[in-house]
Amino acid sequence: MHRTRQISGDDIMANIGFIGLGIMGTPMAANLIKGGHTVYAQSRSGVPAQLLEAGAKPCANAAEVARQADIIITMVPDTPHVEEALFGADGVAAGLSKGKIVVDMSSIAPVATKDFAKRINALGCEYLDAPVSGGEVGAKAASLTIMVGGSEAAFEKVKPIFELMGKNITLVGDNGAGQITKVANQIIVALNIEAVGEALVLAAKAGADPAKVRQALMGGFANSRILEVHGERMVKRTFDPGFRIELHQKDLNLALTTARELGVSLPNTATAQALFNACTAHGGAKWDHSGMVRALEKMANFEIGQ
Repeated sequence: MHRTRQISGDDIMANIGFIGLGIMGTPMAANLIKGGHTVYAQSRSGVPAQLLEAGAKPCANAAEVARQADIIITMVPDTPHVEEALFGADGVAAGLSKGKIVVDMSSIAPVATKDFAKRINALGCEYLDAPVSGGEVGAKAASLTIMVGGSEAAFEKVKPIFELMGKNITLVGDNGAGQITKVANQIIVALNIEAVGEALVLAAKAGADPAKVRQALMGGFANSRILEVHGERMVKRTFDPGFRIELHQKDLNLALTTARELGVSLPNTATAQALFNACTAHGGAKWDHSGMVRALEKMANFEIGQ
């Protein structure tokens, strides 16, 4: 059954553009197709076969996506990639017409987001920043947390689309508010990983069974999603991503840069970034971010799995 929604005064089916079809983007786009929408897709590496088989319409460039779609979603790695997708040669801006909505679901700099929004608004279009949390598992399960910045009117128009990709969907404030919320999310996640890593390294080196320590802690006030999922990764030594350390480094860099601009001190965020940097120095840029524990293990000269 096709879902319908209004993006103007007329009852029309929304054609959706999706730019960036990586680990997250591919399942997110697939869920939009499952929801009955026509998806015009483009990625630097091409449109995956699974999306083509599902009915995605491949486009040569981002401008073509924007010409075909009413709502254009970008899901790419970092701020420069979003700028290129939106404003580069044959970018989204070149294909926009008034009344369309651009939705950036990447995790990028809040300050740059505000600038991108102004440039898109100047073309007579709405802009939402809507970064996500939940990783590949959440993208596949359509259970992502989606943090949105932009106008309430644009949010209400796109909300049925968000509901095909996520569960916890919040309009936080104006443009940039979604991105700063994602930065805050990544601070909390990183510091929780660091805390779980410290606790398990200490317990294991003291002679306790780290798997049983984790099990015991999950019944108390120290319980968390990080302890449940990432603690298990640490104990079982399964560091395939997941969410790569290099991407979490990018997010913490956004946090530290924004903090510097605002005159805010984030001492423990800086420590977490230093631990990620140590992992990268040991070849771990593509480890799952739970692999931060390996930096703690190096300093302790002891591995949890010993």
